Amino acid sequence: MLATADNKLLTALSSSIPVETEFRNYTGDVLNFGLAAEQYVALNPQKTDKVKFVFVGDDVAVGKTQGSIVGRRGLAGIVLVYKIAGALAHRGGSLDEVYNVAQWVSSNVATIGVGLEHCHVPGTAAATSHLQASEIEIGMGVHNESGNRRLSPNPPLKELIPHLLDLIMSTSDSERSFLPFQNQQGKDEIVIMVNNLGGLSELELGAITKEVHATLRARGVIVHRMFSGTFMTSLNMPGFSITLLLLPSKENTFAPAQSLLLSLLDDQPNAPGWKWSSRAAPPVQPHLAPSTLQAEQITSGSPLKTADANFFEAGVKRACEALITAEPEITQMDTVAGDGDCGLTLKAGAEAVLQKLSKGKIDGHDIGGSIIAIAQVAEETMGGTSGALYSIFFSALAQGLHSTVTSSATVTAESWSNALAYALTKLYTYTRARPPSRTLVDPLAAFVEILGKSPGSNLRAAIEAATAGAEHTRDVEAKVGRSAYVEGDRLKKERVADPGAWGVKTILESLIIDERKK
Repeated sequence: MLATADNKLLTALSSSIPVETEFRNYTGDVLNFGLAAEQYVALNPQKTDKVKFVFVGDDVAVGKTQGSIVGRRGLAGIVLVYKIAGALAHRGGSLDEVYNVAQWVSSNVATIGVGLEHCHVPGTAAATSHLQASEIEIGMGVHNESGNRRLSPNPPLKELIPHLLDLIMSTSDSERSFLPFQNQQGKDEIVIMVNNLGGLSELELGAITKEVHATLRARGVIVHRMFSGTFMTSLNMPGFSITLLLLPSKENTFAPAQSLLLSLLDDQPNAPGWKWSSRAAPPVQPHLAPSTLQAEQITSGSPLKTADANFFEAGVKRACEALITAEPEITQMDTVAGDGDCGLTLKAGAEAVLQKLSKGKIDGHDIGGSIIAIAQVAEETMGGTSGALYSIFFSALAQGLHSTVTSSATVTAESWSNALAYALTKLYTYTRARPPSRTLVDPLAAFVEILGKSPGSNLRAAIEAATAGAEHTRDVEAKVGRSAYVEGDRLKKERVADPGAWGVKTILESLIIDERKK
């Protein structure tokens, strides 16, 4: 499956039209395409000048010394050569026109591949890992051959992408410097193609593409087109490749016009393998709609204060740290009972709240503004169902505080209790969950109910009730939420607590520790 096409297939060339063929610079490709061409000419001696070849070698992983004889391998860059040459031929371009444009594109395209593992060939024994869990391999080829360098531990994407782009764009590396990048602000104009080698999800590929674009923008590179998708795979290889086509400048009169190349890329083929594209340059700065929630929409007059600002801030900090610590446990619960992201979602929210706390955006001298800031984090950073629930609850909590604190700008225990009850009632208008429902509502409702019976003196009892509510979700049949789609008997048998409820329990239990200290 990883071999080149048989020459018998390749000799099925029309005897009535000129042929221009592009192929990757692999030995098998060269031999079989060459054999097909020789047989074609042998059968049609009058058409010796009607067959032209374009060798595409866009790999930059192997240096010039190592590849001095075999040359650079052909990778995903050939897809751009195919697209441009094919569009020109479809427009009626002559053999020489198509050949010259394809040859120029081939000479100005470069690709680097990277993977977490090699692919598995169907019908063979289960693959054994070539790489350790902490390794990645740079320079992967599409025929499942090994790369030329391994990195361990796996670098984060924001470090890996610049390293890969350096291999393509560097002009100081004597072993590479294959393309004449100027590496100056606004001097280099390119087309990007991020290619899935077979085993990545669309979500992962999107994150990679975003990071590639951001890194190139930061370098002052002008990106005219950006393609992302599964264009050339190595079966199910978990990896990707980055291809850059360096476009000609307006001053380069010996190259095809930049406008021509872009228009050929924009021509929409009927081929299912070609991914949709916007046929426009990616935006320099994505437009983000302003947050639907602003503190000034609710706060008015003097800010609400707490009796002990340090106590409030310490409680927020402790709750965030507790969520971060509990992330693996909550994630494990959600892997069984949900979609596996609850722990990471709560952790992301907690980290964002800590950042606002460190910048003074959350403090005990402005309770209303602080709670709105937390609600904004839930909306913008957490997202999803959990983010919406938390954002609605904290938004309503801020509204409740401002409606109940009338005689003084200091928030009392009774004010907290009344505002919490108001927020829970408001939350109920957006969710059907009622305790016991095996959701975050179970511990939250228990906490609010007990706290309301004697505000200020029942904090410990309210938190213990919340803990019991979260623990009880181990034995409750799921009625709403993602757990409702999971086999109920399995959840009860394994006694897996609801991850959302566990998150609320974690937050509230961190308060009782502070309360004891106080």
